[in-house]
Amino acid sequence: QVQLVESGGGLVQAGGSLRLSCAPSGSIWGFNVMGWYRQTPGGPRELVASITRASRTTNVDEGRFAISRDTDLNVLYLQMSDLRAEDTGVYYCFADLPVGLGTRRSWGQGTQVTVSS
Repeated sequence: QVQLVESGGGLVQAGGSLRLSCAPSGSIWGFNVMGWYRQTPGGPRELVASITRASRTTNVDEGRFAISRDTDLNVLYLQMSDLRAEDTGVYYCFADLPVGLGTRRSWGQGTQVTVSS
């Protein structure tokens, strides 16, 4: 199973920016969709942004977040700007990879984002 390793989280003041990275340990050839979820304190895990192999994207806040993928480096990014206290949470990278006739979702371990107001 592919391991996903996130980085780039940290403590930032409100209004600041962070760029999260997600690097898979193995091949993600043929992936269906990759993206980012976040889990806020006491809240559910919610989808923040996703990107398909055809580069179609979804985004919970296109004015502040941007998802992208470096196909040469095989790294997934989430650029976050104008961060707010409510963006605080653990951000998880995921990848849906083909397995047989179906797909399997791999998760990263999460990276903490803390926005101070």
